[in-house]
Amino acid sequence: MSVRSDFSLELQVEKVCDEVAHPEVKAALAAARKHMKSGKGGHRRGGQVLIQLLETARQRAADAGEWPVVRLVQDSLDYAEGRILQPDFDERYRLFQDGVRSERLRKHVGNILSINYRYIAEAGREYMDEHPEASVDDLIAYFGTLSEDARFLDAPEDRPGRYRILRGRAERVVWLERVLQERVDVEDAAEVAHRIVGSPEAIALLAADTEGQMVLRAAELHRRSTGLAALRKKVEDPTASELELQRALEGQHWIFGGRFVGEAAHRRLVPGDEVDIPLIRGDGALHVVELKRAASLAGNLVKKYRGSWVPTAEVHNAVGQAVNYLVNLDENRHRIRKELGIETRRASAVVLIGHPSVQPSVPEQSINEALRTLNTHVNRVEVLTYKELLDNAERSLGSVPLG
Repeated sequence: MSVRSDFSLELQVEKVCDEVAHPEVKAALAAARKHMKSGKGGHRRGGQVLIQLLETARQRAADAGEWPVVRLVQDSLDYAEGRILQPDFDERYRLFQDGVRSERLRKHVGNILSINYRYIAEAGREYMDEHPEASVDDLIAYFGTLSEDARFLDAPEDRPGRYRILRGRAERVVWLERVLQERVDVEDAAEVAHRIVGSPEAIALLAADTEGQMVLRAAELHRRSTGLAALRKKVEDPTASELELQRALEGQHWIFGGRFVGEAAHRRLVPGDEVDIPLIRGDGALHVVELKRAASLAGNLVKKYRGSWVPTAEVHNAVGQAVNYLVNLDENRHRIRKELGIETRRASAVVLIGHPSVQPSVPEQSINEALRTLNTHVNRVEVLTYKELLDNAERSLGSVPLG
């Protein structure tokens, strides 16, 4: 994905600079602005260099304890990498119109709300006409089911320009999605479930065919094998960045073992910290995946100390970062559980770092044993090389039954 560098980002970074007190943070942001303005022909420069400069500024702000600046720089990164849309970005920071909020966007949002409220009023009147004995709680519950069903509206072929909400479809989709996720493990189960529920014939066939799950499991094994091969290629790439590794791992939580039921939707759970991959264990607790570089790791994984191989400072620093995440999660556990429904009191973490290829002179077994020894002395944090993780996942593929 290309990195966006435009006038909006430049103005926002300038606004962030105004909030900075620490000189090292200000210098890091100045370097990012200088890079943006160094393009030819009036064009602003972006690319991975800009991302790295902004990440450096974010780290400097975190080191200096300027947490509001950390959040602002994270918004800069999210916008540059396409996770925040330009209208939202411009509106959030009042970048144009001399700080006046956009009238066009205000009217657009107002019209959407007007349509929504009109539909709610009509649907509520219809429901009360059919259920005169219904209470306020019944009506609110009905609106809740309408909201769920609205996610699965369809567009009838015989009524161009019109859409249709089918009552009860959400319940059927959720049921089928859970079956696909928990029993069959089909990639993008929500999309598949939505498609199947739209076809009564497909539901009938799946429900009646006892061998259908065997076919689906075989397809899932093929998908996992293909995804694992692509991930291994990225891991062994000596130029792969942490972001590229993160994107290759997203959506493949099965690689970390069967005790995880999925990925959490939120990555920024506490101020100043953004989890690389937040997994949810079977008991509902959070498991943090902290990613470092793999074959592109600049330093060593182990070093000789009194005749034995021991982890380097780079490994210990990564473990320390994971421990800090867990401490912050513990301190904010009540708010996180209340606002996001995620249990962090029993959270754990895994650090993925390096590949045996970064130290070809050291036997792979020696590297793994040194990391395992460290793991036995660190509570709640495990350290693995990417290769060991992938080797474990590949072995698990051979033990998955098809029927």
